Amino acid sequence: MWRLKISEGNGPWLQSSNGFLGRQVWEFDPNAGTPEERAEVERLREEFTKHRLEKRESRDLLLRLQYAKLNQFQANAPTMKIEKSSDVTEELISASLRRALNQFSSLQAHDGHWPSDYSGILFIMPILILSLHVTGALNIVVSSEHRREICRYIYNHQNEDGGWGKQILGPSTMFGSCLNYATLRLLGEVPDASNVALAEGRKWILSHGSATAIPQWGKIWLSIIGIYDWSGNNPIIPELWLVPHYLPIHPGAYFIHWHNT
Repeated sequence: MWRLKISEGNGPWLQSSNGFLGRQVWEFDPNAGTPEERAEVERLREEFTKHRLEKRESRDLLLRLQYAKLNQFQANAPTMKIEKSSDVTEELISASLRRALNQFSSLQAHDGHWPSDYSGILFIMPILILSLHVTGALNIVVSSEHRREICRYIYNHQNEDGGWGKQILGPSTMFGSCLNYATLRLLGEVPDASNVALAEGRKWILSHGSATAIPQWGKIWLSIIGIYDWSGNNPIIPELWLVPHYLPIHPGAYFIHWHNT
């Protein structure tokens, strides 16, 4: 069972100037949790996958489950429906404020911050996996449990047409589709008859112009992992960094993930 660890860290390769305040790490412990808690986790996973096209955000369900027990969160009374503004009273406003304070207090970590899922962008995880692959560290850093959850995450955010967007609420794009498809393949997934979702992802890519239609920064990453010829990239002269920063062609004015690439 996965557990969220807060403000922890040590070792010669990991340092912090503030005692690791605000650091969030999910750690898998096969012995953690009661049978009831594990069953509830599986129920939440199944429910999310079932309704993934209706409610795309994770809503931090596993975090809320953990913190409800950790902070001994008591369920709030049912909300009261107000038919007209004249029904609003000081008592109702006070009750609503107490509910809000109770809710946010239950989600606060012991170091004072509010942990949350950094979701939305669908190309950060693929870039991490691609980097670990080319450096030969994929099997060292990514455990079997990490692989399972990464694949679950990518499949859960696949669009109905088979592709992936640049972010979870966006339409399918060649950039999002190619990077997420490549990530799944590097993690051992195979687009065969038993994996319809991955086959649909490949179908979307091929039916929309193939990887040759991916933007330049996608071409670079596909070339780095050796599946796209470098000759297919659009040249970007490094001298652009020497032009005045106020010009719109200066790389510093580009989208941050683009100029970092």
